[in-house]
Amino acid sequence: MSIEFKDLDRIAYKEGWDLQKDFVSKRSTNEVQDTVLLCEHNPVYTFGKSANRNNLLINDTFLKNIGAAKYEIERGGDITFHGPGQLVGYPILNLHELGIGVKKYVNLLEDSIIQTLLQFGIKTERIDGLTGIWITQGIHRKIAAIGIKVSRGITMHGFALNVNTDLSFFRHMIPCGISDKDVTSMEVELGRKMDMGEVKEIYTKTFKELFAAEVLG
Repeated sequence: MSIEFKDLDRIAYKEGWDLQKDFVSKRSTNEVQDTVLLCEHNPVYTFGKSANRNNLLINDTFLKNIGAAKYEIERGGDITFHGPGQLVGYPILNLHELGIGVKKYVNLLEDSIIQTLLQFGIKTERIDGLTGIWITQGIHRKIAAIGIKVSRGITMHGFALNVNTDLSFFRHMIPCGISDKDVTSMEVELGRKMDMGEVKEIYTKTFKELFAAEVLG
């Protein structure tokens, strides 16, 4: 089993979205192998298929003033923010070839984040009925969001892990439609600026090990 990782650095959301769709098309015809695109985005709010538009608390003028964009996209879930200092991952995988279903895939995606954070000393977990990855000691706070789409066995979209993210952008929305929980980042939890390159390296290694163990085991 071979999964290629591509580091796109910081790109505009639309550019990354178009690139995803191109990879999905090529993966369906075996022009490319399973690939995970890693990147950071310029500030943007995205609405999933089931999103409540009222969960964005600002108008277009305010959006422009803070330098943010917005898009309605085809993943599941509600509203999500992406911005600099956030590690965004878009796995383009053929689940049929990997021999796993959608539920197992989401579990593996969640585990890849949970185990990566654990290597930095941050204990996280799932919360029944809520999407994403959470720290539950004290006030429950979300550190990573997950939203995917699967079409004909090919995945797109993925996860967003707050590393050094400017959390003030989350004050302009109700994250994933959940109003009674907080949002956090690795920087906040550890009290220091994180090396994004190190986070990417550890995440890549963790992801590959998890998926290899599932497929080859």
